[in-house]
Amino acid sequence: MFGLGVPELVLILVIGLVIFGPGKLPSIGNALGKSLKEFKEAVHEPAAAKEDIKETVSEAVSPASTDNHGK
Repeated sequence: MFGLGVPELVLILVIGLVIFGPGKLPSIGNALGKSLKEFKEAVHEPAAAKEDIKETVSEAVSPASTDNHGK
């Protein structure tokens, strides 16, 4: 996970506790998790759109090529 080991993650958690306090840390973690999820979805979205375009083009080309062979 990003090249971070357990000691580094513990250090980040301790620094977060010192800076934000234990009351705000869960809400910050929740917001960070949602942001990460949205980022991952945004990264995968162009790939899905690309696949949709490929399918549409292949469907459009396939009937056209079979119609020309029959004539």
